[in-house]
Amino acid sequence: MMSVALTGNVAAGKTVVAELWRGAGAPVVLADDLARRAVESGSEGLAMVVEAFGDQVLGRDGSLDRGALRERAFGDARQRERLEAILHPRIRALRDAWMREQDAAGEPLVVAEIPLLFEVGMEGEFDAVILIDAPEEERLRRLIEERGLTERAARSIMDAQMPSAQKRSRADFVLDNGGTREELEDRALALLDLLRARSRKGGTGS
Repeated sequence: MMSVALTGNVAAGKTVVAELWRGAGAPVVLADDLARRAVESGSEGLAMVVEAFGDQVLGRDGSLDRGALRERAFGDARQRERLEAILHPRIRALRDAWMREQDAAGEPLVVAEIPLLFEVGMEGEFDAVILIDAPEEERLRRLIEERGLTERAARSIMDAQMPSAQKRSRADFVLDNGGTREELEDRALALLDLLRARSRKGGTGS
């Protein structure tokens, strides 16, 4: 099985590519989906987040208020590291279990979307690393206009990530997303075809 990591800084377009590839039939797991499972109601992960950050991060129904947690965690490097220490091991365990399931099902290629792939040093664990990149000002605009963040909150999230310029040289493929969605989709589908061809050759993966 060929394992592919899909990464990129916030608002670069990772989810667009991930959903496009999923729609084209590739098995894809999203980090955000795993993160939600890691802190779902009644989970140990949620209990640990509440213990670390207080009841203020809970909504009225007792579920995690992700916006409140983001405000508390991303404004302070120590708080962010504290949150990551809780979430990352649980997200990783869920991802590993998913990948074992795909392997057992005989899938030739799987894709894991991992925003902080380079930051946590996981790039060597995959057969191919795909970086989605977009200009910083465009990513800032998307966070403010499309996701409703304040400029301060958006910049806090962006500043917490490794600069994309450092990631480009370490990725196997780079998809630029500074143009139209149609251009990104065309490039992404062409790359998926290439990756599938490589997986069929059996030259990589387990």
